[in-house]
Parts: sequence; structure tokens; C-alpha cells
Amino acid sequence: MQVRIEAVYRAESRRVLATLIRLLGDFDLAEEALQDAFIAAVEQWPRDGVPDNPRAWLVSAGRFKAIDRLRRRVRFDASVRELAIRLEGQEEDPVTRALEDSVEDDRLRLIFTCCHPALPEDAQVALTLREVCDLTTEEIARAFLVGTPTLAQRIVRAKNRIRDAGIPYAVPERAELAGRLDAVLRVIYLVFNEGYYASSGSALVRTDISTEAVRLGRLLHELLPEPEVAGLLALMLLAEARRPARMTPEGAPILLADQDRTLWDPALIAEGEALVETALRSRRFGPYALQAAIAAVHAEARTADETDWPQIVGLYDVLLRAAPSPVVALNRAVAVAMRDGPDTGLALIDAILERGDLREYSLAHAARADMYRRLGRRAEARDAYAEALAYSTQQAERDFFALRLRELT
Repeated sequence: MQVRIEAVYRAESRRVLATLIRLLGDFDLAEEALQDAFIAAVEQWPRDGVPDNPRAWLVSAGRFKAIDRLRRRVRFDASVRELAIRLEGQEEDPVTRALEDSVEDDRLRLIFTCCHPALPEDAQVALTLREVCDLTTEEIARAFLVGTPTLAQRIVRAKNRIRDAGIPYAVPERAELAGRLDAVLRVIYLVFNEGYYASSGSALVRTDISTEAVRLGRLLHELLPEPEVAGLLALMLLAEARRPARMTPEGAPILLADQDRTLWDPALIAEGEALVETALRSRRFGPYALQAAIAAVHAEARTADETDWPQIVGLYDVLLRAAPSPVVALNRAVAVAMRDGPDTGLALIDAILERGDLREYSLAHAARADMYRRLGRRAEARDAYAEALAYSTQQAERDFFALRLRELT
């Protein structure tokens, strides 16, 4: 029975929490109610059997446990009296109505609430991982290399902001959806990037974090199959497909051109390519779908030499118009170098750096160094790798730059 209850927890706990937040209107109270509901399940299910609808049972049990908690608190804290009265005044069993409103809608509401633009971006990420993905505070703190107390305070402040500002627990209206969806997608993308290419620390890849981002992307696509949601999910899947080939056994990075493509995951590639096609056919695609289309072109090439660089440059041209940024311009410059030669790419990168863009971005200096290396200009390549090393905070990346420097010495 314990195994069965643990399986129900894994499958249903986030759904139950999302509905309890809607019913109770308070994150902390809902989390306490969820714990109480599962404690009750551990006590009662071995005796009475697992109910036909475990999710509804848990929602109902959690709600009544919350009312009991509030009744006890109301003697000492008048501020909870109104909430207790409101909950006791609800229908005797609101669970049927709650589930008719769709538990999946509750999960979507929870995602949009955690990613509300009124919250700081770091708080959006932390709250989403905690409440939607069920990562512990300690796990999130380790992933983003901050202290557990700092991360816990960040989450508490975010919850207080939601309560004090009256941030609605709701999916935005259609007219507001595009702007709010951008914030949700950005949070998922930030989480994935931190797992796929860690910004600092000893490990290049944090698989647990990138896996959570993919899981969150799948959930969002299931609940809201918009073209850009499909595009972001495709982008993550196509990048994740390359993970087995991205590092040596010692954890050193392997450049895309040098990767063993037989190690790429064909199932993830096929799924990603299908999502890209769906997004592009809609003609309502945006930056994530365009980035996914670029990743799909890479995935289609059986070898690095077979890569369709003209098509990639064309896609970057469109992406640069749709979402101009120095990093996109840098990636386009690298693609142009592969199409037209390193001297052309070098001129583009120098122009980006001369504008002051990416001056402290290690990968910009690394790209410049690679252009010099391909041109046989070893002294300039060494100087550029030294600059990349100076700006890098990622240990595996630093080791790679140091190796390049030794090779050129």
C-alpha cells in the first residue's frame, strides 16, 4: 500500500495542490492541506482501500483539514476568521465542482501565477520550480548556487507579493495572453538553459534541471498548445537530444562539429522536428520556434560537413528581425563564418564587440578566438582565448579555454 500511495503522490500531488490553492486562496495553507491529506491517506487507505478517485478524495480531505486548521487558529489570530468563515460557507463538498472546472486548468492557473510579471524574474523561476515542479528548496538552491536560506526567503517574498498585491490565480484573458505567456516561456527557457549549460560552478550540465524544464514544457504544451509553446518545447527537445554527445567522460565540453552524432537521441529529434513543423505551419510562430527550426537543421545533418549553413543563416536573419539581441547576432556571425569563411565571421564579431555588446561575454571572445585559430593567426587566437578565460565563471568552460591556450602555445 505504501508503494501505491507514493505512486499517487508522484502522479497527483501537483494537481491536488493547484486545486487546493484555488479553493483555499493561499499557497502556504494549501501546502499544509496537501501534506495533511496525504497523512490521512497513509492512515486510512490501508484500512479502507484506495478510493476510486484518489485525486478527488485528496482535494476533499485537504480542504476539510484546512478548515480544521483555521478553526484552531481563529482563537489566536483574528486575521484568519474571514477565511475560515468563507471556507465553511462553501458547499458541503465543492470537490465535484472543482474537478468539473478542470484540475488541468488549475495547473495552468498555477503556472501563470508563479510567472506573474509583478514578481522578480529570479522569484518566478524559484516559485515555479517549487510549486509546479515539486523541487525542494534545497534542490533549487543547489541548482542555482545560492544558499538555502536566501532561496527560501525569495520564495516567501514571492508568495507574500502574490497575496498582498492581490495577484489573481487565473489564466489571463485572451487579449492579455500573449504578453503573459511570454513571461511563462521565458521562465521555462531560463530553467532549461541553466540545466543545459550551467552559468557557473564545476559541472557544465545539470541534467535534473533541464529535465524539469522539459517536463514543464510538456505540461504547458498539453494545457496550452500555442505555436510558441510548441516551439519552445521543440527547442528543448532538440537540444536535449544532443546531451549524450556534448561532454567527454571527464566532463569536458565537446563542440557541435566534433560530436559523435550517432549518440544523438533520434526519438527526441523526431518529436522536436514534428513540433517545429506544427509551429511553423501555424504562421503564428515567434523566436522560440525559429530557434527550434535552426536546431532542427543541425539535427538533420548526418555529419557536420553536411550542415545546411545557408538555411541556418537565413533563419538567423529572420530571428534577428523578430527578436534582435547581441547573442543572436553573435550566433548569426558564427553561422556566416561557416558559410562564407572565418574572416567574414571575424569582422561581424569584432563589430559586435566594438559596440560594447557582449564585451564581458566569454563565448563571444571564444568565437573570436576560434576564427583566428581557423585563419592560422595563433597569437591573436591566444589573446582572444585568454580574454574568454578571464570572463568565464564556468569551470568546465574555463578548462576548455585553458586547453586551447596550451594547444596554441
